[in-house]
Amino acid sequence: MKINIKELSNKYLNTEGAVVVFAFNVEDGYTFQKPALLFDEKTSGALSNAANSSEFKGKFGQIVELLAPNGVAASRIILIGLGEMDALNPLTSEQVGGKVINKLMYSGEKSITIVDGVIAAHAAFGIRLRSYKFDKYYTTEKNSKKNSIATVTFLTVGADVSNRAFSDLDKIADGVIMARDLVSEPGNILYPESYAEQIKELKNLGIEIEILNEDAMEELGMESILGVGQGSSSETLIVIMKWMGSKNKKVQPLALVGKGVTFDTGGISLKPGPGMGDMKFDMGGSAAVVGAMKAIAGRKAKANVIGIVGLVENMPSGTAQRPGDVVSSMSGQTIEVLNTDAEGRLVLADCLWYCQEKYNPKFMIDLATLTGAIMVALGQEYAGIFSNDDELCEQLIAAGKTVDEPVWRMPIGEAYDKQIDSDIADMKNIGGKYAGSITAAQFLQRFVNGVPWVHIDIAGTAWKQNTSSIAEKGATGYGVRLLDQLIRDNYED
Repeated sequence: MKINIKELSNKYLNTEGAVVVFAFNVEDGYTFQKPALLFDEKTSGALSNAANSSEFKGKFGQIVELLAPNGVAASRIILIGLGEMDALNPLTSEQVGGKVINKLMYSGEKSITIVDGVIAAHAAFGIRLRSYKFDKYYTTEKNSKKNSIATVTFLTVGADVSNRAFSDLDKIADGVIMARDLVSEPGNILYPESYAEQIKELKNLGIEIEILNEDAMEELGMESILGVGQGSSSETLIVIMKWMGSKNKKVQPLALVGKGVTFDTGGISLKPGPGMGDMKFDMGGSAAVVGAMKAIAGRKAKANVIGIVGLVENMPSGTAQRPGDVVSSMSGQTIEVLNTDAEGRLVLADCLWYCQEKYNPKFMIDLATLTGAIMVALGQEYAGIFSNDDELCEQLIAAGKTVDEPVWRMPIGEAYDKQIDSDIADMKNIGGKYAGSITAAQFLQRFVNGVPWVHIDIAGTAWKQNTSSIAEKGATGYGVRLLDQLIRDNYED
């Protein structure tokens, strides 16, 4: 699907295909934008008659459809309410784009012309995100389930400005879509080796790629991550992505770290069968990091950013890690593994330590589908954040509000930390019955070594069972926009 943004002229009255126009909500009902008014005049009041008969008030998201009206070339006119004029903003504009494509993508129409004066760039972004569908494995899909739209054209005032804005947003959409693709892939297709091959494609954007294999990790003492993967026939890998976009190549980099468990059976602590197929998305944190790196490099962000993902498969077998095993870590700290299904923190422990020792970052942010407990606390609306740095938290909260990827700060502290003390090692990998997401964060903090750090638990937000205004049911790509906005707002030259 191709998206164009062109300068507005009255030629749109002769446009074929579906045409979308808008109205605002006002105190006594609605008011057409000028393009809608001109269409109403050309159709002898057909648009206003349709609006009035359906009790259209111009409220946000209200839709009136007029099929094959006389006097115009369009096959249909779609009128959409934008709500109150003062309430329109980039996020609502994205939602409008999502509503447009959701209404028309299975309509059989080939083209959409959207005539507007204010929302083109962000509405186009919303269209890209909402039109995404992971359908590569369908072989007999009916045409009624395929997106028929080939082109979307925005006609707007100041098209040059909108095109410049959309250029960056388009690159961010590329990152979100890559993250969604990665999370959606089944475990027999996406495993550590094949995942690493996909990441290598980012070299085309100027990202430097380095891969640590198991031999390299053994030399570094990374028993923690290696233990997770020892029951799998796939090789455990750590992939490092480096984008040096700052004018000063020596300035401290920003570090993004992701959990990449490509399939999580729970290991010897085997998960229940129902729902286990969903565990293909236990690499959602790593997908967010990879997608963010694609977005950052795609728009040529003026910042130095390191992305590190630990790629591993957690399987039960004769060589798998056992509950009760004690392993060391790159930090030298020892871990009693009481539950092999609490494996994500073992992956991140070595990745975080390697990150700080190798790159001396300004901060580290890790993302992981780490605990079901965070969903008990926050559902699927917010990701939980845990941190040793107030300023970084505030920046993340603000970025989340800007892009509608909200986060909620959760507590950490000494009382929780004591719950992961072990009787026979430096720590154990699970706490007690309560506060499971907090004790998981406390575990990670023991490998941060005082570096400014935020842990983001995205177990509830990486994959959703319901559609939203900009996403189909399934992988959301959560975290890509959040990380990109954080860096854009605070850390670019």
